[in-house]
Amino acid sequence: MEIVQQFYDNIREWIPSGVALFVILMFIFGARLFLEKKYSGATGQHFRRQVITLLLSFAGLLIVIMILPIEHQPRGQLLSLIGLILSAAIALSSTTFLGNIMAGLMIRALRNFRPGNFIRVGDYFGRVSDQGLFHVEIQGEDRNLTTLPNLYLVTNPVKVIRSSGTIISADVSLGYDIHRSIVERLLHEAAEGAELEEPFVRVMDLGDFSVNYRVSGLLTKVRHIISARSRLRESMLDILHKNGVEIVSPTFMNTRAIPDGRRFVPKSPALKTDDEEQTIPEDMVFDKAEQAESMEKLREYSEDLGSQIGSLKERRDKSGNNRVESELDDEIAKLETRKKRLAEIIERREKEQNDKAGE
Repeated sequence: MEIVQQFYDNIREWIPSGVALFVILMFIFGARLFLEKKYSGATGQHFRRQVITLLLSFAGLLIVIMILPIEHQPRGQLLSLIGLILSAAIALSSTTFLGNIMAGLMIRALRNFRPGNFIRVGDYFGRVSDQGLFHVEIQGEDRNLTTLPNLYLVTNPVKVIRSSGTIISADVSLGYDIHRSIVERLLHEAAEGAELEEPFVRVMDLGDFSVNYRVSGLLTKVRHIISARSRLRESMLDILHKNGVEIVSPTFMNTRAIPDGRRFVPKSPALKTDDEEQTIPEDMVFDKAEQAESMEKLREYSEDLGSQIGSLKERRDKSGNNRVESELDDEIAKLETRKKRLAEIIERREKEQNDKAGE
């Protein structure tokens, strides 16, 4: 019994700290489970979960240190040591994983892109499909996913294609025997045929044997950027060949005997009817990024509804008029019903994403 009593006397002053540590760990674990359940399958919400978990862990560490049964001076030294470690980690963050955390915070603060946007960083191009505390995931033209560290994005120029529209261009080299005005008119027509707005043509280079032209136009439906680039070149081929313009430079050589006046313009095949279904490659290539953008917009709309409901409740509380209060209550009820339905849609889509991810 004396041994047990002695053991109890030795650990008695540490029991409150142990209980507090256990409670803090359970709280952090429960908070993480709650966040994972709330944002389960929610693309683009990893960042929020990771930041909250990190802050809770740091706060729990400070609480445990503050309630440890030690003297005031050692406790202060321990807190100072943590401060020094944190300062050193921040100072060395450019070469450690903390650099990605700080870069992630910087990207979130700038908000120059979000899930669904097209971005180009170095040799990488695609649509943003996920943003986390340490990385940004993009879905490329081959439908594959590429993970880029946040530190890479803040140390390299990031080109973001604006959702309001972007300029699509294509180059073609034609001989000096074709007048510039004719080429500009035909390329202008080709851009219009590719459904580009406000097209314009520029002469980019006067080569030794050919003239390099560039036709450009505004594409407002940026989600179809891959199809638009191909469609512009297809239209250029069709328009130039239709008007008897050869897309060969004067250096073109062929050892076959060619009759005089022969032009190298292919015959136009039978055109497809409007009833034929055409495949849009972006729907298959950027499927995950498309879902991420859709979920992001739904959540923004849900937050906007919450703000509207809050504003209406403030007006109702300050009105002092029964008729006005009744009207505001009806409006609030409509918005709350809409927000509830929206939450059901988000939950259903998240479940569908989880089911697909598990396949």
